[in-house]
Amino acid sequence: MKVLVTGNAGFIGFHVTRALLARGDEVVGFDSVNDYYDPRLKEARLAYLVEGGGPGYTFIRDNIADRAAVAACFAAHRFDRVINLAAQAGVRYSIENPYSYVESNLVGFLNILEACRHANVAHLTYASSSSVYGANTTMPLSEHAIADHPLQFYAATKRANELMAHSYSSLFALPTTGLRFFTVYGPWGRPDMALFTFTRDILEGRPIRVFNYGNHKRDFTYIDDIVTGVVRASDRIAEPNPDWDGARPDPATSRAPFRLYNIGNSNPVLLTDYIDAIERALGRTAERELLPMQPGDVPDTHADVSDLETVLGYRPQVTVEEGVRRFVDWYLEYYGDRPGAA
Repeated sequence: MKVLVTGNAGFIGFHVTRALLARGDEVVGFDSVNDYYDPRLKEARLAYLVEGGGPGYTFIRDNIADRAAVAACFAAHRFDRVINLAAQAGVRYSIENPYSYVESNLVGFLNILEACRHANVAHLTYASSSSVYGANTTMPLSEHAIADHPLQFYAATKRANELMAHSYSSLFALPTTGLRFFTVYGPWGRPDMALFTFTRDILEGRPIRVFNYGNHKRDFTYIDDIVTGVVRASDRIAEPNPDWDGARPDPATSRAPFRLYNIGNSNPVLLTDYIDAIERALGRTAERELLPMQPGDVPDTHADVSDLETVLGYRPQVTVEEGVRRFVDWYLEYYGDRPGAA
């Protein structure tokens, strides 16, 4: 197939592109390569893809918020699938700079929806987030529960993406599948995420900042397990639910060709245990600066992945202990003794 992957210089987009190319798909990558975090890491991902992608890989350096650029991309290529992973990421940054989230996550996503609609794309798969669950406290978190109380603006934009997608599925019969990612980690990861910052600070002999005194749990999900879920979800075109009942509306399905899935490890780990795993992988002990919970954070996350298991045969494979070790091995190989690992 020919697949458009937006955000393919990003962490998840890079790995999804690799997987699609490895199985023989033709991939067009689309990314603005912004400076939200070190562009050198993004450029290194792109160089890896160019080197290994061969003639099946094409890259377009542009912004999905640029309507004309998106239209030109769709005019030049006919896609069997679109996987939208381009977004302004970061829960805490959305408190400081909400306008960047409007541009990328709302305006950009609308441009993708419109382009898919007019090009009659067979299936749009897009990144949502576990952050949409917000104030929900019933664990494990299920796609069939209401998720309308976000605790930060990033989460609000991701929930808006789901609602926007549903409207296009309903109005134009555009099949859409939204994927709620749970705390993704692994090699080539984002430098603003905890695993990256903890590893860097421990190696440089600096204290690590441990919020909520290390007492919250996260459903840490290794990147390979995320990629498996993304590719399988993209391959399976969303269909209407014939049993959907407007008197008892199911948020995860619809009369329209619309679907939502959680992708997580379904095995939450205490933050202090996560740090212990990093220490074991590094062979070093961290100095921990214990701090209260930050604004917008939630105490715990735990994904119910039973739908993804039933429909797509998804089962997470990589334990946190193994995943952290793989990340540390990559980090030491990639950065070595070079400064500026942030």
